[in-house]
Amino acid sequence: MYANEADLLNVALFGITAKQWREINPNADGNIIDMATIEQLVVLSNLESINSVLIHQGLSQTDRLIQLNKVAITQMKSLINRPNTIKKIK
Repeated sequence: MYANEADLLNVALFGITAKQWREINPNADGNIIDMATIEQLVVLSNLESINSVLIHQGLSQTDRLIQLNKVAITQMKSLINRPNTIKKIK
């Protein structure tokens, strides 16, 4: 169950699963999370919390993916367009 949820979050944010990322990057020193930017890590943390709420609301995995992807896009745009926000986090 947890692996499926991790894959769901990875697809919502990165567009691929961890396994797909490893296949594309066989020589990488780490995994998809290790290579993520600070912005992506912030959004991923937010997506984990939102996904928990969506699960409790009874949404299907497909519906959750759609919602989480929309949130990921919105949050990434917001963080990238406000670089000072990330500097405060660092």
